[in-house]
Amino acid sequence: MEASKLDKPVFPFVKIVGQDDMKLGLILNIIDPTLGGVLIMGERGTGKSMAVRSIADILPTIDVVKGDNYNSNPDNPAEMGPDAKAKALGGETLDRMAIKIPVVELPLGATEDRICGTIDIERALSEGVKAYEPGLLAKANRGILYVDEVNLLEDGLVDVVLDSAASGWNTVEREGVSISHPARFIMVGSGSEEEGELRPQLLDRFGLNVQVRTIMNLDDRTELATNRMMYDMNPREFVNQSAAESKELTDKLAACRELLPKVTLDPDIPLKISEVCSSLNVDGLRGDIVVNRCAKAHAAWCGRTTATAEDVARVIVMCLSHRLRKDPMDTMDGGYKVVLTYQKVFGSGAPQVSKTPEAELIELQKQKEEEAAKKAAEAPPPAKKAGSWDPSSLGRR
Repeated sequence: MEASKLDKPVFPFVKIVGQDDMKLGLILNIIDPTLGGVLIMGERGTGKSMAVRSIADILPTIDVVKGDNYNSNPDNPAEMGPDAKAKALGGETLDRMAIKIPVVELPLGATEDRICGTIDIERALSEGVKAYEPGLLAKANRGILYVDEVNLLEDGLVDVVLDSAASGWNTVEREGVSISHPARFIMVGSGSEEEGELRPQLLDRFGLNVQVRTIMNLDDRTELATNRMMYDMNPREFVNQSAAESKELTDKLAACRELLPKVTLDPDIPLKISEVCSSLNVDGLRGDIVVNRCAKAHAAWCGRTTATAEDVARVIVMCLSHRLRKDPMDTMDGGYKVVLTYQKVFGSGAPQVSKTPEAELIELQKQKEEEAAKKAAEAPPPAKKAGSWDPSSLGRR
């Protein structure tokens, strides 16, 4: 189901307070779709699904072939579906239209035929021809494929999605029908760790991993709860009030996508990134590639044409924390390991890495303990009851 076609307006992305890493991970993937998507894991009720669905209204537009089922790129035959490609190679002029980047949700109960596509039964019965009916992967081409509760997805469906995500193509063989079409999409998944872990093969496919925790800041928590209650009272009015902010963010994202090809890296940055990945024993080269690309996307988001150590510091934890080998005897969080290794390689003068959710919780707990100790120290001693005996008076006699 496409979020943009929902009858009820979606909650505005610009009104989500806090959860900066989650919002940044989604934004960076919109700027650079080659990052590999984002996995959002965390506690229940922290706005994971709401954030993903809300990006539908801030996405920039793309040009597609009019009437095409695969969101074909009218300027590149390599990114066209079979029908549009045949017309283009035949010399026909393709009509085009602009649409918002599609957001397609993959439900847990979906079948393989619904995902990959199957035989068009209606045409087979009415016209007697073997025709292909596109599935969710066709609709998600050049867009976003969202899987809620991704850790509960059946293994067979995981393999289907992984094959398409790796190759960028979906090949279907059904009842004498053989067809291949482009299936390049940004894969976004969300889930709760309490409901089970993700398969390592699927976990590594996500470019970024974001851990979401309940907002502890009192002001942010109150503002987000108030925004949500106002939205529930009158969704359309609330969305209309946020339209100007949403339009401003949409325009900025479009500008960042145009700026991205011009962004370069400082010469020593890729070497240091690879040193960090090597020191952390990250398997394969996906981690190195994603950190480099993500740093450039962050520089574009900040309006710069050169990515620096500051950009690396902001994104390296979400790029690498889920790629570390898990040792059941090791109690240190993966994000902490990335932070320590980054500081060792980039030096003490390097920009500080953003705090992990675990570090924020520890800091908040320390603040509460310090405040409690301060109040206890400033509190006056309890007043003595009338007629009570004071043991210290024995020393004065």
